[in-house]
Amino acid sequence: MAEHQEDIADRATTTVVREKDEEEDVFASDTLKGAQRATEEEHGMSLREGIRKYPKAVFWSILFSSALIMEGFDHAFVSGFFAFPAFQKRYGELQSDGKYQVPATLQSAVGNGVNAGEIIGLLLNGIIADLIGQRWVMIGSLFLMMCFIFLQFFATSIYMYLGAEILLGIPWGVFQTLTTTYAAEVCPNVLRPYLTMLVSLCWSIGYLLGTGVLRAFLSSEGQWAYRIPFALQWVLPIPLAIGIFLAPESPWWLIRKGRIADAGAVIKRLRSRDTPEDEIADTVAMMEHTVKIENEMKASSTYWDLFKGVDLRRTEIAVFAWLIQELCAPLVSYIVYFLEQAGLASTASFDFGMGEYALAIVGVFIAWYLVPKVGRRTLLLYGTAFMTVTTFVIGFMGIPSIATHPNIGYGIGTILLIEYFVFFITIGPIIYTIVSEIPSNCLRNKTVVLARAVYNVAVLVYGQLVPHMMQTVAWNWGAKSGFFYGGIMGLGLIWAYFRLPETKNRTFAEMDILFKNKVKARDFKDTKVDIATETVSQR
Repeated sequence: MAEHQEDIADRATTTVVREKDEEEDVFASDTLKGAQRATEEEHGMSLREGIRKYPKAVFWSILFSSALIMEGFDHAFVSGFFAFPAFQKRYGELQSDGKYQVPATLQSAVGNGVNAGEIIGLLLNGIIADLIGQRWVMIGSLFLMMCFIFLQFFATSIYMYLGAEILLGIPWGVFQTLTTTYAAEVCPNVLRPYLTMLVSLCWSIGYLLGTGVLRAFLSSEGQWAYRIPFALQWVLPIPLAIGIFLAPESPWWLIRKGRIADAGAVIKRLRSRDTPEDEIADTVAMMEHTVKIENEMKASSTYWDLFKGVDLRRTEIAVFAWLIQELCAPLVSYIVYFLEQAGLASTASFDFGMGEYALAIVGVFIAWYLVPKVGRRTLLLYGTAFMTVTTFVIGFMGIPSIATHPNIGYGIGTILLIEYFVFFITIGPIIYTIVSEIPSNCLRNKTVVLARAVYNVAVLVYGQLVPHMMQTVAWNWGAKSGFFYGGIMGLGLIWAYFRLPETKNRTFAEMDILFKNKVKARDFKDTKVDIATETVSQR
């Protein structure tokens, strides 16, 4: 009798387990079908349709990216004030020619201090954002920024100013990456290049505004000539913090935390009001399926995992792609100081700087037009090639003495303006799209953080080299430094040709499958991906 009851119990248990397995199979099948429908919808979505279906995603991305206006505004001061007469007189040292100048060693210390602070902020962001979400990290960073501006405003020595810049670098480091990852995670594939490159546009607007403020106060004397620009940094943080408090969290972050229902609610907030419920469900299913693929690849989310298995290649691409951006930017990023050291008047140098940043804004709009037509890889390759060649030209123009041939200085300034224009059509904005698309979802934040941190290390190195190479009382290389930087750019071009894949029109799930199947970089564009079987084939 007892054996009979045990047999009945075993059969009942088996039935329950089988029914549960069947339910799980049905759920998995429904998720896969939903993921396939959502993938097909994204592939067929036009830009106009993407804006119509995701209007709120566009709005919230713009709000987050506006933090880069502040960073660009503030960064304009870091190098711009070194060519600012009132600032030089207050914090610099009297030179033998009767002029004041901040020594090259202290210029390097300030620039490198900012980047050291940014690296700290980046690494903290990679950990904290995964724990509490992107909204609260942004709000906290805005609060810290408002506090640290007080130290900058009331700095009584160059060393106190240095400490303020290091501390300000911490929230700036957060802004540099979190704005990009948020934009990538709240929008569909068709909008991703536009909203991630918007980061570059906002940065350029900030730089233009910051340089314009410096130009406006250039003829002023006394401490308020530089204290008023410092005070203007308090304008944006409070309204931005209020807006970000009201913004939705990244749906991908919620999916990774297992909060499926909350992710669906956020997608509903991001999309237009007339969106059918089944489309929202399909989008959630695509996210769930992507996370499932990564789980099957045993993906986890620690910094150490960036250097394991398939993710090692993805980390390499993100890091070196962002590194190329800095390798191509040393001369154009120091245009104001470069031209002043070349012999141009401070007003003319700042005018060139303002022209540079205005061209950068126009360049991003042209990049928006080009990217859907030519793709990410092509933009980066052509931009790097152009920067390499023209930087060598600048090196050759530095051979004659600019003192005896003053028109050469204007010629170099013109080439730098053209370089900067092309830079912001190609390398400048497209990097933000590439580094946000390459990583896996569970490691996106940390991958972008690491890539930007390595970028900032390169800035630290260049921060030591550039002032010493340019300053007449230091190494006095001047324009001849173009030979050095042009050679480094050439090495970056070779790497990009062989290692950078094309990510145009790829969903995050497709990217996972392409990397899982070890598709070569130059074959990404022509490879067909099967979401259901997680296999690839040549078209």
